[in-house]
Amino acid sequence: MALLIALALFVAQAINFGLILRDRTEFRLAQATRPVATRIADALEREAHAGRPLTADRGRVRRLTANPLAPFAYQRHPEVAAELRRQLADQGLTVGRIDTGLRPVSDDDAEPRRRKGLRNTNRQGDRQGDRQGGTLVIAVEQPGRGWLAITAPWPQPGWRLLFALLSQTAILYVIVLLPVLWIVRRMSRPLRDLRAAAEAFRPGEPGIALSVRGPDDVAALVAAFNALRLRVTAMLDEKDRMLGAIGHDLRTPLAALRVRIESVEDDTDRTRMADTIAEMNRTLDDILSLARLGRPSEPPTDVDLAALVDAVVEDFRDIGNNVTFVEAGRLRMHLRPSLIRRAVRNLIENAVKYGVSAEVRVEADARRVAIVVADQGPGIPEDRMGDVFDAFTRLETSRNRETGGIGLGLALARAIIREAGGEIRLVNRTGGGLNAIIELPR
Repeated sequence: MALLIALALFVAQAINFGLILRDRTEFRLAQATRPVATRIADALEREAHAGRPLTADRGRVRRLTANPLAPFAYQRHPEVAAELRRQLADQGLTVGRIDTGLRPVSDDDAEPRRRKGLRNTNRQGDRQGDRQGGTLVIAVEQPGRGWLAITAPWPQPGWRLLFALLSQTAILYVIVLLPVLWIVRRMSRPLRDLRAAAEAFRPGEPGIALSVRGPDDVAALVAAFNALRLRVTAMLDEKDRMLGAIGHDLRTPLAALRVRIESVEDDTDRTRMADTIAEMNRTLDDILSLARLGRPSEPPTDVDLAALVDAVVEDFRDIGNNVTFVEAGRLRMHLRPSLIRRAVRNLIENAVKYGVSAEVRVEADARRVAIVVADQGPGIPEDRMGDVFDAFTRLETSRNRETGGIGLGLALARAIIREAGGEIRLVNRTGGGLNAIIELPR
């Protein structure tokens, strides 16, 4: 906004400068040609009435036999000649060539000019020309009668005009731009606060309502955001209560079933029933965890990430899985340990289930920490890498519980890691196998 206002003022000043420069040019032409045309007309009229020719020492117009500007390499001004011809035509005078030359103000060439017959009897005009930067020598040809010579002051464009424009621009910026910027900043401050509040909004975290201020539209927007945050929080609270009730209502009959199967005499059937109930409990835990992930009840704490991953690996080794951990030094991180533990466990479960074994290592540099779970499985087709993170998606389509779950492990792991500000990548290794990489910012 400030840049646009400053640019608009600059463009306006540039246009103003162009108009002033054009007016200044027209004024210089008028100042140089109108008095000259009048003097020439008066001199010719006096010459006609008196019957005596003009001489070099009579009046301001001299009659010469040749062009007095021919021997001199003066700077020519054809625009002055064209304007003077028009002025003379308006007064009924028809002339031949008109030559102009700007005589620089210099004492060194004053004497040669006098010897050449260019001495101006109008010394006041010379002094005026000297003060203004130069003297314009004008030679007008009268066919068959010689040349008429006259001098006129020629105002030179100097730094005064540019300095005046720059001063005007600076004053305009101070008087107009600074107050406008201050007003715009005050008007946009509620919008900046609203953006910051929207970026910082986290479901489940207490927030302070924004003060309703600013222009009417901005104030209405802030009030609508406050109301929206309250509605979202109320909906999430209601969702948590509903999920808690669902979890309680489902776990109660599952627990009852778990008790009832103890009365089943067939050991094989009883074991299968117990496994089914345990799988239902795990599925229920995954669904509830995924649904409640936006409002975790566990606060972030400082933990040793290497020790946390090592503990998860140790749990798998205790139940006989082929999982190894590459020792790493202490790595202090600020995170939610139970959720990170859940994400790492889901990756290791997939590695063990589909890749027989898993090797887990922690790598760290100045900007990130990576938890790498490498398996020896067949890998994942490149065109299906993104599909495996979708909820309830399995690449193995047999729906056999022995060869996979319900497709929530990777979806839950990615949701946990993204909530922590990280990301999960799956990379097929060249020699076979898959690397599941958790990347967390330091």
